[in-house]
Amino acid sequence: MRHQKAGRKLNKNSSHRKALFRNMVTSLLEHERIETTDAKAKELRGLADRMITLGKRGDLHARRQALAVIRDNSVTSKLFGELADRYRERPGGYTRVIKLGHRAGDAAPTAMIELVDRDQADA
Repeated sequence: MRHQKAGRKLNKNSSHRKALFRNMVTSLLEHERIETTDAKAKELRGLADRMITLGKRGDLHARRQALAVIRDNSVTSKLFGELADRYRERPGGYTRVIKLGHRAGDAAPTAMIELVDRDQADA
């Protein structure tokens, strides 16, 4: 029984899963929209929201905590600059998952995860 075991394993060991989500959250914050499988997008929401909350805090400890996950200085500076200012008044829920259908090769359900208020930033 898996009672009180939160999170999806995604058929990967823990180090692979950790590396996967670190790469995905870096790409999401850099490009503000990525396409992936539905399960990965749903798991990525929490980590991405946590990183944006760290960016909103903006102190040195929050920056070091974010760098422990992101490991890309340009994305971290974007997080603590542009994205922190964009979501300053928003209390949470910085990402949205849009279902796209099934992938042609293996019929896996795909989804797009993007940052909310993205269109206003591009305009």
